[in-house]
Amino acid sequence: MQPVFVTGGAGYIGSHICKALRRQSYLPVTLDNLSQGHAALVRWGPLEQGDVRDTAWLRDMLRRYAPGAVIHCAGLISVSESTSNPALYYSHNVGGTLSLLDAMVAEGTKPLIFSSSCAVHGQPETVPVREDAPCRPLSPYGRSKWIAEQAIADYAAAYGISYANLRYFNAAGADPDGETGEMHQPETHAVPLAVEAAIRNTPFMLFGTDYPTPDGTAMRDYVHVSDLATAHVMTVQYLQSGGASCTLNIGSGQGTSVRQLIDAVAGIAGRKLTVQEKARRPGDPAMLVADPALARATLGFSPAISDIRSIAKTAWQWYAALDGHALPEGARAHEMHRSHYTAT
Repeated sequence: MQPVFVTGGAGYIGSHICKALRRQSYLPVTLDNLSQGHAALVRWGPLEQGDVRDTAWLRDMLRRYAPGAVIHCAGLISVSESTSNPALYYSHNVGGTLSLLDAMVAEGTKPLIFSSSCAVHGQPETVPVREDAPCRPLSPYGRSKWIAEQAIADYAAAYGISYANLRYFNAAGADPDGETGEMHQPETHAVPLAVEAAIRNTPFMLFGTDYPTPDGTAMRDYVHVSDLATAHVMTVQYLQSGGASCTLNIGSGQGTSVRQLIDAVAGIAGRKLTVQEKARRPGDPAMLVADPALARATLGFSPAISDIRSIAKTAWQWYAALDGHALPEGARAHEMHRSHYTAT
């Protein structure tokens, strides 16, 4: 099996990518400092524990495994935390990316697939959002992703690295087989918060009911995390076959309002959610929906299970198993370590 590095592979999105890679006969090698990730989610390949800001360590890993590609998911993701502590976000999201780029240039490794975000656009002028829409991020988190994208493009031009910047919209749901899922502490994403509210019979906070949308609540483009993972494997294959470097939206192209999300979770739960309506949060766009045409044309990518019911159902199954903060037996029993594998 050809090794592929996944930085942040012990996290929510990274672990799903590792599973998708293994299904296509790659060996996913997780590089993670476990500050946000979970060793128990590293189930499909070896775990190498370290920090991507340590360039010497990265170079050693690249020499040891000689990966055929690097998928860079490691980074911090909280918009609010980035505002209160921007230094942390520039250190991890920008500094970590520069460290990885330096290591890849030094060892002659390519291609690179970067985990970017629709947050680079800020308040979009038009919806659906195309890749060539203006980038005016509203938070240090969004700016850190935008700066990293520009650095990758500059390194590519100077040093010959091939790359793809994948701009995620709202990744949601969980592995349909129940083998991995979202485990953020604290949780800030709407789908797991709605599911948790249904499971524990606690209030769900609805921020903003006066948006210029059909039901007054904000609309987002939810893409199932397993579909997102598939897009990464397709991108690896595309770049390895000589495809040109690119920046692509990864979304469903469908807008779902917060009330529609609440209704979907209630339908899965078989009971209504208690909803507390709050004022809008500053900086939240009314609508954020991808134009996925370029990813479809470039990769042939088309989401298979990104309807809101499938997302809610798989998230419900995962969180029901996690209620009480215990990992499902299958996940607890399958921690992987690099000693189980032979580097090639």
